[in-house]
Amino acid sequence: MAARKQYPLRIDPEIWAAMERWAADEMRSSNAQMEWILRDALRRAGRLPKKGRPAGEDTGDEP
Repeated sequence: MAARKQYPLRIDPEIWAAMERWAADEMRSSNAQMEWILRDALRRAGRLPKKGRPAGEDTGDEP
């Protein structure tokens, strides 16, 4: 498994509480839920690298 980046997060307590409830509903840890939310947002925005291509590699073939 690839090493994970640790990052301290400052967040409004109401937002964190809502995220914890959502995580519990999905049977995920708070950390896994936060990663899922971020990954989903990045995917929707077209910001995740294509599978099979290293992160940060830009071939110029995308709009």
